[in-house]
Amino acid sequence: MKNYSKLGLFKSKGRLNYEPQNQYRTPFQRDRDRIIHSASFRRLKHKTQVFVNTEGDHYRTRITHSIEVAQIARTIAKYLNLNDDLAETLSLAHDLGHTPFGHAGEYALNDCMMNQGGFDHNLQTLRIVMFLENKYLKFQGLNLTLETLDGLLKHNGSFYDFDKLDSIIGIKKFKNKIKFQNNTSLEAQIASISDDIAYNNHDIQDGIKAKLFTLNELIEINFFKEIYKSYKRNIKRENKDIIIYQIIRDSINLMVKDIIRNSINKIKKNKIKKLLDVQNNENQTVIFSEKFQNIETEIKQFLKIKMYNNKNVMKKNNNGKKIIKKLFKTIIKKPNNYIKSSDLKKDKHRAISDYISGMTDRFAIQLYKMSK
Repeated sequence: MKNYSKLGLFKSKGRLNYEPQNQYRTPFQRDRDRIIHSASFRRLKHKTQVFVNTEGDHYRTRITHSIEVAQIARTIAKYLNLNDDLAETLSLAHDLGHTPFGHAGEYALNDCMMNQGGFDHNLQTLRIVMFLENKYLKFQGLNLTLETLDGLLKHNGSFYDFDKLDSIIGIKKFKNKIKFQNNTSLEAQIASISDDIAYNNHDIQDGIKAKLFTLNELIEINFFKEIYKSYKRNIKRENKDIIIYQIIRDSINLMVKDIIRNSINKIKKNKIKKLLDVQNNENQTVIFSEKFQNIETEIKQFLKIKMYNNKNVMKKNNNGKKIIKKLFKTIIKKPNNYIKSSDLKKDKHRAISDYISGMTDRFAIQLYKMSK
């Protein structure tokens, strides 16, 4: 197999605040360690993926999802001889900015902040690593590498909403060290698509466990039907539950293989020979083939109908929205009861947004009950 290491990010351009190199760890290993040791990463243990965290110990949370994304990303990056440490770091950090109650909480907080620059969980991740995780005497935040900041900013592709970026982060905070117009690294693209692979497959697993849909309904999708057929003769009453694990494993494996094959084809077709070619290419290099793009669309549509729009899930989501909005109204009346005055002086509304978005599901529920 051809070595694509020259397309990867193995040397860092540094950090916003200078730090000497570490004798034992690369810059990207240090980034990963700083993420793992952060309070924000630990709090993901008690934040909703789909099901509110108080519903059961076996449903995925943001932390288990992030770890699963990292494992998929490492596999793809390692096979392509790219920087698997950077791909892992971006995967572990990509959801740090999520509110309690998943996307429902994000929508509610964005509504509360509509006239104050809004709320965006990707940009909130940057706020966390740049400003809010304060553990060092010499600088704010975690002082991650420029490559990690770039990958987090462009998790969903090239970034163009500069008004929102300036409002929530402040463009000058990047010290002209991030090229906003460039596409992001292959490692960041890998982390992003690994996110899609992980949540599509694992939401299916959680949805069946929660009895929102059945295996028979799932195999109405031809992609899963073909996998199921290969195991059909081995299914017995006592091992039926294991079949879903096998189907999900095979599904992830097939998707990873497609990503690797299609990415190699894209690199050849677009004559990508160096890192700058990746960054100057306005289209993503790491994407599914057309066949698997259609499969992914079908899976997302299935999950939307059967899971995300399920009346019980929506009821929980609406309750989460109500909690977020009530907390915002309560805190804004007497913010000094909750937040340091030094933070409130900079931007009262943004400080409240930071405080609420950093809550776990259970803490938000507890505070809501106390404020009623």
